[in-house]
Amino acid sequence: MTNPQDIRKVIQADFRLYEEAFALALQADNTFLAEVLDYLYSKRGKQLRPILVLLSAALCRGVTDKTIHTAVALELMHTASLIHDDVVDNSPMRRGSDAVQARWTNKIAVLVGDYVLTRVISILSDLRNSTILSIVSKMGGALTSGELLQLHAGQSMWISEKQYNQVIEQKTACLFAACSEAGAASTGATMRQMTAMKQFGLHLGMCFQLKDDVLDFSDIEDIGKPTMNDIRDGKATLPLLISLKRATKEEADHIREMADALANKSPHIDPFEAEQEIKSFILRYDGIRYAHQEMEKHRKKAIAVLSIFPDNKYKESLVLLLDYAISRVK
Repeated sequence: MTNPQDIRKVIQADFRLYEEAFALALQADNTFLAEVLDYLYSKRGKQLRPILVLLSAALCRGVTDKTIHTAVALELMHTASLIHDDVVDNSPMRRGSDAVQARWTNKIAVLVGDYVLTRVISILSDLRNSTILSIVSKMGGALTSGELLQLHAGQSMWISEKQYNQVIEQKTACLFAACSEAGAASTGATMRQMTAMKQFGLHLGMCFQLKDDVLDFSDIEDIGKPTMNDIRDGKATLPLLISLKRATKEEADHIREMADALANKSPHIDPFEAEQEIKSFILRYDGIRYAHQEMEKHRKKAIAVLSIFPDNKYKESLVLLLDYAISRVK
């Protein structure tokens, strides 16, 4: 299977410049702040978003110095949002390691997240590009709106498919869309090119989140990962929502009660048995298959919007990035 390291080979020199700039952006004179920022740097993820920024720019008119700093700003924005999300969700882990709020405190996590956001503002200010500033500011608003929408819906995990799509578009896909659109904007791309890249990023982001939601039931796909985190957190995702829609009322009500009990940590159920029953239910009603079908719809739309660009290695790498988002196992 293709991995992010293979995908970024066509922009490897530019990616090294990005890594240098990102490391510089996470430096601080305050000794304790520097310690936390070093920890964040050591735990950075697959870097899919900066790869998307760079590939989008390369496809349009070529990577520029503005592109590099745009990629840094967007990855810092993503980093800050994860720090704050972990506080909101009281998540102890992030990427297999302690979350900042778990390793230190909620107060420290919030303040560090705020500091990272000031670095975003500083970088955007130095770019002196109103288009990129507008893209990033709108994306920041969408991220917050999506989190609030999920929290409000979280008063009951039983949302509609339409609400689910709205949440994942604002919480996840909008960041991918901003990365590809801002990458294009950093090169002075045309409005048509920017719009196409924004749509590509949006469909890529939807695929990415849908795959995340499928992986939460990963033992159905026999890949041996911990599962059911979303339901334990009181979040019903597409595989479960569509299965409930297809089931009889009596069966759906029973599964809802069981999922609510899991989310509320009820002592009256066996968590393992409840999880297995819910997973069997989703398998029986093809919830996983439905999510894969939705990913394929978004994949086709993403590839279609790239048709305005000539075929080249950058376009090919963007398609590989799209396929990776769907086929990854973690």
